[in-house]
Amino acid sequence: MKNQIVKYFLISVLIILIDQAVKLLVYYNMDMGTKGQILIFGDWFKLHYLTNPGMAFGMKLNFEYGKLILTVFRIGAMIAIGYYLYTLIKSKANSGFLVCIALILGGAIGNLVDSIFYGIWFDNAPYDAPTAWFHGQVIDMFYIDIWEGYLPDWIPGLGGDYMALWPVFNIADAAIFVAICFIIIFQKRYFKKEEEVNTNEFETQHS
Repeated sequence: MKNQIVKYFLISVLIILIDQAVKLLVYYNMDMGTKGQILIFGDWFKLHYLTNPGMAFGMKLNFEYGKLILTVFRIGAMIAIGYYLYTLIKSKANSGFLVCIALILGGAIGNLVDSIFYGIWFDNAPYDAPTAWFHGQVIDMFYIDIWEGYLPDWIPGLGGDYMALWPVFNIADAAIFVAICFIIIFQKRYFKKEEEVNTNEFETQHS
């Protein structure tokens, strides 16, 4: 059992290390924005260095301590996910599901490191942040450019705004996204054991 616990938590650690290594390479070797952009596959897949001050897709809580609250929430979520992974391993859950939760945990911690420390290490906290601690901006770099441009004026609420169809993301985001996709696709397989247990309990109670 101990080896199983170590194995799955090592997956999380590996995601964190890869995520942070890529972010450091981008920070020290690329110029921010279009100036430092590197084309990988034509115009549709690029390395594009930017920072994200808030949640996914650049959303944020628009008040003074919004980012602090978000970071504290992420710490709580990280602890909860870590404990959930531990209980799943002990209950011998589906190995594929365990890998997915380990990926989500690694991705969550990867971005949490940015939020807690990057404001100090790289001085990238927003200018109006009340403190650099817990206000670091997440470094993103992978850009799948499906479409970008100005939306027609006739679109309610968004007309006239500049928009990119696909966000810029990082290794941590990708790990979380892939894990969630696999959980959705293979949910019947991942939760089969739990469904069988519930079915057996129901049959026992009504036999």
